Amino acid sequence: MDMQTDLAGRHALVTGGGTGIGLDIARALAACGAEVTITGRDEARLQGIAAESDRLHALAMDVSDEASVRDGIAAAAKARGPVSICIANAGIAEPAPFAKESLDHWRKVLRVNLDGVFLTLQAALATLPPEMEARMIAISSIAGLRGLKYAPAYTASKHGVIGLIRAISEEHIGGPVTFNAVCPGYVDTPIVERNAAEIAARQGISDEEARAYLARGNRHKKLLDAEEVTAAILWLVSPAARSVNGQCIQISGGQV
Repeated sequence: MDMQTDLAGRHALVTGGGTGIGLDIARALAACGAEVTITGRDEARLQGIAAESDRLHALAMDVSDEASVRDGIAAAAKARGPVSICIANAGIAEPAPFAKESLDHWRKVLRVNLDGVFLTLQAALATLPPEMEARMIAISSIAGLRGLKYAPAYTASKHGVIGLIRAISEEHIGGPVTFNAVCPGYVDTPIVERNAAEIAARQGISDEEARAYLARGNRHKKLLDAEEVTAAILWLVSPAARSVNGQCIQISGGQV
């Protein structure tokens, strides 16, 4: 990253830190000097990533499980100090048209994408002593700002994330902790790769044609790079963004 923020002495926690956007964010925060706890369900993968740097620390955690989140974040704070940077990034994107959406699938998506953010932010906030500055950031989506075709559960969950951030930020106006959401469009990550492969198989088109189809979901009709999202995160955790609170920052190549 070109922009460097000194985060020495800070403890950052990134859920879903083993792949895609979360991994890119975690690496960047560590490069800026933070001690970074990366969480996910694949402990072996997390341990492999943590081996890259003394400032990356693996934590097996399932954001859909309350005890896993509360106990895991408490343990991370005990080991590395209060979580003064929290990136609630973990989520799933599993499309299903409304008429075929099952209640079980609906609840699964909301449990991970919305309940997981709620639990993560609440548990991280609980680690902070009074008057400690902190940045709490949720990764939402452009689907949190407009409807995404054939993805009612995903769309509802990401709208919910934005509502949650706006509500908590109102409670903390004027205090040392800020709450913001970042709303990326389609980012070139393993999730997009999987979705492109499913579209290609379903429609009988090439992977490149499927990727182009997804890219058209961004206003500039190009897939985003993960580092574009990371750059926004580094700004939000910097002193320059100390008065940014309750915002939904769109990264999608244009207005949504």
